[in-house]
Amino acid sequence: MSRPRAPSPRLLVITGLSGSGKTHVSRALEDVGWFCVDNLPSALMGSFADLIGRSPELRRTALVVDVRERGFSEAFPSAYRGLGSSRVASSLLFLESDDRTLVRRFSETRRPHPLAGEDPAIAGIRVEREALRPIRKMADLILDTSRFTVHQLRDYVRDRYDVRTEGGRMLVSVLSFGFKYGVPAEADRVENVRFLPNPNFVPKLKRLTGADARVVRYLKDREDFAPFLKRVLSLMNFVLPRHEKEGSRYFTLAVGCTGGRHRSVMVANELAETLRKKGFEVRVEHRDVNKGG
Repeated sequence: MSRPRAPSPRLLVITGLSGSGKTHVSRALEDVGWFCVDNLPSALMGSFADLIGRSPELRRTALVVDVRERGFSEAFPSAYRGLGSSRVASSLLFLESDDRTLVRRFSETRRPHPLAGEDPAIAGIRVEREALRPIRKMADLILDTSRFTVHQLRDYVRDRYDVRTEGGRMLVSVLSFGFKYGVPAEADRVENVRFLPNPNFVPKLKRLTGADARVVRYLKDREDFAPFLKRVLSLMNFVLPRHEKEGSRYFTLAVGCTGGRHRSVMVANELAETLRKKGFEVRVEHRDVNKGG
């Protein structure tokens, strides 16, 4: 009997804003079978990638690199691009959070921001966000951790990167959101359902959510609902198996309305239910359902 072929080496480079959860992501990766290195100088990334390519033990490796390295924002882009010449498949994960969340995290941990000096943390946060803007544009995945607890972030990493489940079914995450709160950076595809009538302007429906039966009936009775759902599902039936065939383990379908309370919630639930019936592994999350409006 032939042995199963070892997976090709893979290097995940993790960077982003201070306080956005890079350490938590690294620890979660270690828990699911990755070898992780923290604070490696950018100049050594190429040599490290060559080592991974020659080592049969280091199939899944992650590097955490950030502004703790002096001159990081200037040195990193060319160093990362140089990984393209190695035999290792490299990808860049950029973590970020909104200012309010970052300030709260620095306050709770009583740690100074590395770029703030004697100033408040918000000053360092703004300097760092601007300095890392070009690196953010290079990322394969941008993950806003503002909405995650530590445990939720760990679960997200487990779902997306668990070595032990490689070769299994791809997980489809259906995420409802409100455009007024920003488009989810991690979305692989975004559907805009603001063309549907807004239950927020119907007095008896305003305080309900898209999970309520009355809102569901109201939206299902709209002329455009069924044709829209049919077209989205037809596209997903085409797209998802092809992503899975290419080795993708996670696909995020984001559904947005104005406030993320009614239309996007209802449509996300309908899409998730139908995709499950078609055999996909599906998880549903309603990001902004409790934010009002």
